[in-house]
Amino acid sequence: MSRPPAYPRLEEFAAGFDFTFDDFQTTACRAVERGQGVLVAAPTGAGKTIVGEFAVHLALATGRKACYTTPIKALSNQKYLDLCRRYGPDRVGLLTGDSSINGEAPVVVMTTEVLRNMLYAGSATLAGLGYVVMDEVHYLADRFRGPVWEEVIIQLPDDVLVVSLSATVSNAEEFGAWLGEVRGGAANGKDTSGGETSGGEATGGGVEIIVSEHRPVPLWQHLLVGRQLYDLFVDDSETGRINPELWARLRRETGNPGSERPGATRGGGRHPRAARGHQLPSRQQELESLDRAGLLPAISFIFSRAGCDAAVAQLLHSGVRLIPAEEGEQIRRLVEERVMGLAHDDLDVLGYRDFVDGLTRGYAAHHAGMLPTFREIVEELFSAGRVRAVFATETLALGINMPARTVLLKKLVKFNGEQHADLTPAEYTQLTGRAGRRGIDIEGHAVVVWRPGLDPAAVAGLASTRTYPLDSSFRPTYNMAVNLVAQVGRDRARGVLEASFAQFQADRAVAGLLRTLRRNARQLDEYAAAMVCEAGDFGEYAGLREQLRTLEKSSSQAAAARRRTAVADSLARLRIGDVIWVPAGRRAGWAVVVTPATARPGRGRGAGGTAGPWVVTMDRRLRRLTATDVPTAVHVETQLRVPKHVNTNSPKDRKDLAASLRNAVRGRPVPSPREGFARQQAGGSDDQRRIHELRAQLRAHPVHGCPRREEHARWAEKWWRVRRESDRIERTVEGRTNNVARTFDRICALLEQRGYLGDSGDAVTEAGARLRRLYTDKDLLTAECLRQDVWRQVGPAGLAACVSALVHEPRGDAAQSSRRQPPIDVTEALEAMTAIWDELHQQERRHGLPTTPPPEPGIAWMLHAWATGQRLEVVLRGSELAAGDFVRRCKQVVDVLGQLAIVAPHPALAAKARKAGDAVLRGVVAADRLD
Repeated sequence: MSRPPAYPRLEEFAAGFDFTFDDFQTTACRAVERGQGVLVAAPTGAGKTIVGEFAVHLALATGRKACYTTPIKALSNQKYLDLCRRYGPDRVGLLTGDSSINGEAPVVVMTTEVLRNMLYAGSATLAGLGYVVMDEVHYLADRFRGPVWEEVIIQLPDDVLVVSLSATVSNAEEFGAWLGEVRGGAANGKDTSGGETSGGEATGGGVEIIVSEHRPVPLWQHLLVGRQLYDLFVDDSETGRINPELWARLRRETGNPGSERPGATRGGGRHPRAARGHQLPSRQQELESLDRAGLLPAISFIFSRAGCDAAVAQLLHSGVRLIPAEEGEQIRRLVEERVMGLAHDDLDVLGYRDFVDGLTRGYAAHHAGMLPTFREIVEELFSAGRVRAVFATETLALGINMPARTVLLKKLVKFNGEQHADLTPAEYTQLTGRAGRRGIDIEGHAVVVWRPGLDPAAVAGLASTRTYPLDSSFRPTYNMAVNLVAQVGRDRARGVLEASFAQFQADRAVAGLLRTLRRNARQLDEYAAAMVCEAGDFGEYAGLREQLRTLEKSSSQAAAARRRTAVADSLARLRIGDVIWVPAGRRAGWAVVVTPATARPGRGRGAGGTAGPWVVTMDRRLRRLTATDVPTAVHVETQLRVPKHVNTNSPKDRKDLAASLRNAVRGRPVPSPREGFARQQAGGSDDQRRIHELRAQLRAHPVHGCPRREEHARWAEKWWRVRRESDRIERTVEGRTNNVARTFDRICALLEQRGYLGDSGDAVTEAGARLRRLYTDKDLLTAECLRQDVWRQVGPAGLAACVSALVHEPRGDAAQSSRRQPPIDVTEALEAMTAIWDELHQQERRHGLPTTPPPEPGIAWMLHAWATGQRLEVVLRGSELAAGDFVRRCKQVVDVLGQLAIVAPHPALAAKARKAGDAVLRGVVAADRLD
């Protein structure tokens, strides 16, 4: 009689695949069948989703429900279609906020936000839930959307088994340890199968960590120098030795035969100089080089949307074709079918002709500014191998499953929202992780285009570093606060928040700091014993010396700050014709002001925020004075008439001015700098008196005359040095301990003041109940607008326009906004919203809370026009807002309008919100229901 399989469900599941599972997949699936939660961390393309799909299989096999969550709608759509093909559309549903398909199915794919909202609402759909798959769980590090992952993990019932799928992170053990704490068991990293069977029942038996750094498809690194590809490493990256043939080529390029490292930086700078006439390859030449080497299909990552579109335009202009014309015509027919529901006028605005021309030649752009339908077409064709090159922004690396044989990077520098910065090893790994298609490619390839200044060793460092820490971005929100208070009360809510990964990481950091404090305490005892003095209390004496040192330092800094402010103010007050004496430095002597100081926007004078005045000196020179040029404030000694049309760049005019200056100051004594200096020091008189008092106390102290005083003092200095370090650590510990709960308390205090929580803070008011159902970044502002009825005068289109101000986030470019103004009733409502925000902003600052972003009315006219039936071309005219961004904003508006229709305090507003949503959901917006 044969022995039954140890893991019958897994064997049953694996039989449906035509390949053998990898060890990490088997280990993780066995843990899930034993009833353990798992954290699976593995590289992109390694096959993590097998574990998630096995959880779905267990749910169906055991009569439980499964929720498969993803961070973005595109991934949800893709996974929904995958599971439908495997299990049939009757057993699989989709919920993404704007798409609801078979939501009561035993398996539902959804965005993480949808599951969070269902948990807070106590949705009956979750009855019988046994498994939750959290795909791309490393998204919890995202500072905008990351907190949702932690909310879900913390809030899920204990009997729900959680399968967490993550990219390779360097602190997987730490994250797994937290999961083990909040999901009911200790974490471990071993496969302890032991032949046990659980029949697939979810028992909440702890969390197992499975980490795999093995790429099933090896990744080779290359540099493209001109049109020639070179391997970056000798043989493979394990040796870390850079290819000598590459060094030789770069020495020829740079004309530096003696240097093995001709480059100096990672990114090569924003505007590198050409090396001996080195020309960067064009997009066409890049693709030709990859094609010759058999490295297509490829994704070329470009860190701007405009750059992606420009790359396609460049190839079209050059007549590049990567696929046969016959296949191109097949693609054209497919695309025409997919866009059949879109108006021809709208297609013209969307750049449809160039889009199709590129696809029929085998290449396309892919970025968030495109219409979602267009992006989906690109994804479908590229995944099928029918499009050979895609030019994409880095968002593709975080998104849908769209691997390539090769990833190409022309630059290793990107704009991070504030400045141009080098790619981090984590970013490089994320981007190049798309290279290599499992089951198709034997190996993947990462290609970096060499440019003057780019150091191959820096690229090697990026390729060899595996540092991708997962740090929590969790923070309490107003919506979260009222939901938790309503569900478990304020005291238990604090406990829930203290269970967050954010607090877990803070507590772990505090543990190390506490060890340092204990070590310091021992040192303080030793130093205190060493400085004992027979003449008296040397600790007291040392305390006086420390007070004196601190006061003298702060007094000196304050005096310097007063001097800088006085100098900057005096320079800012100067006007044309003022004659001044510059007391020291290269610009010392008499001078006449010819151009006054100009303030630099956003910077204070005390911080050197004034560009100083231009002066002409006695030696006929034109110079600019700054606060660093003069030691004390300058004073106007006399005035000189400066001709209105004087040209200070003219030597003759400067000669005439210098002569007039010489006549004006002839016989005048040189001003004494002490007068101004005394005025600047006046503010420090109290400090000076205290300094004199402390010095007198030191001289009168019994130990002052001790012959071993300085020996004792050396021990005292060590004692104070450790004491200062301990004080800093204690402040840090205090700031980190219970930090999340303290923020929650501040939020509750504000909500109590504004009437969303009762006086006790434990009861949710009627207004608070509405806030519970508002899931937006500006949740409290939205609730306040509802409560103050600021939208009562506007119609449905006006309401859509007002709501756009709650969801719009300009991408740092005012050109994205429309300069046209909406009707007066909408403008007045927007002004009322801004007034509410201003009041809320001040209150948040008083409570020490992060402030709510202000309403952004930049696209209000566009939403109003769209909701009143205007054509897309009219709506987008005069704005640089991309069509894809406009569609996404419209969908966000529809989502918020749907929430308003549910929570509106009176039926008229609810009806208005429904009409507004219907008015916005048309044309290209309605055509992309699965985005």
